[in-house]
Amino acid sequence: MFDAIQATTIQVINGIAWGQWLSAGFLLVLGLVLGSLVARSIGRMVEKRVSRHHQVMIRRLFFYLVFLLFAMAALREAGFSLEVVLGAAGILTVAIGFASQTSASNIISGLFLVIEKPFEIGDFIEVDATLGEVVAIDLLSVKLRTPDNLYVRIPNETLIKTRVVNRSRFPIRRVDLAIGIAYAEDVERVSDLLLGLATDNAACLEEPKPFVLVTGFGASSVDLQFSFWIPKDKFFEGRGSMMIAVKKLLDTQGIEIPFPHTSIYAGSHSEPFRVQLMGLEKQKDKDSSDVDRND
Repeated sequence: MFDAIQATTIQVINGIAWGQWLSAGFLLVLGLVLGSLVARSIGRMVEKRVSRHHQVMIRRLFFYLVFLLFAMAALREAGFSLEVVLGAAGILTVAIGFASQTSASNIISGLFLVIEKPFEIGDFIEVDATLGEVVAIDLLSVKLRTPDNLYVRIPNETLIKTRVVNRSRFPIRRVDLAIGIAYAEDVERVSDLLLGLATDNAACLEEPKPFVLVTGFGASSVDLQFSFWIPKDKFFEGRGSMMIAVKKLLDTQGIEIPFPHTSIYAGSHSEPFRVQLMGLEKQKDKDSSDVDRND
C-alpha cells in the first residue's frame, strides 16, 4: 500500500511543470514589487493635488491594477485557461455576494462616503459616543484612533445611518464654558472680567468676538455661558488653560462660586443628636495606640 502511495506521489511530482510554476511565482512577486513602486510614484505625483483620503484610494487602485495584470500572466504561464478562471471567478463572486450581504452593503456605503466626503483621513470625528482621529478609510470600514490611543473599527453602513460630527472640518472652534456665580454678585462686572480674560489670552481669537450670556437662574446660582473662539489644533489645550484662568480670576476678585449645601432636619421636638466622623475617630484611636506603644 505504501509503495503504491509512494509511486503515485512520485508520478504527480514528475508530472508537474516546475519551470512554468517557477515562472508564475516569479511573475507574482514581480507584480507585488512593481505594483508597490507604481502606487508610491503615483501617490507622490498627486500628493499636493488631492486629499489624503483620495491619495490612498488612487495608490490602492494602481497597486491592484498592476498586480492583477501580473496575476493573469502568472495563471497563463502556469497553464491555466483564463476563460475558465474568469468564469469560475464570476460564479464565486455571485455566491459570495449572496452569502455576505452585509459586506456588500458596507462596500456600497463606502462608495457613498467617498462621493459625499463628510470627513477625510486626519479629521477628528464623533460617531455616536465615539471620538477619534480618522486613520484609514477602507472598503468595508473606517478606522479611528481615540484620544486615549484605542483602535476603533466602524462599519461603513453604520456611518451612513448614524449622525457623524466632524470636529476638525473648519479651522476654528468655539469653546463654551458654563460658569455659576452667586446671586449677590454683579453679573455685568463678572462679564467684563471674563471678556478681559479672553482678550489677554493669546490662544483666543479676536474675531469672532468672545461673549458672555446669562443662560438661566439655578437653585443657588446665576448660570453664565462664557464663549470664545480658538484654532482647532489648540482646542483641548486652550479650553483647559482658560478654565484654570477663570477659577483663579474669580478667586482673586472674591467672586463666589456657589456649590450645593445639605441641611439635615431632625424634627422640632427631638433632642440634638451627635454627629461623629467615624474615619476621623478611628485615626485618632490609631494615633493614640501608636503613642502608647512608643512609651
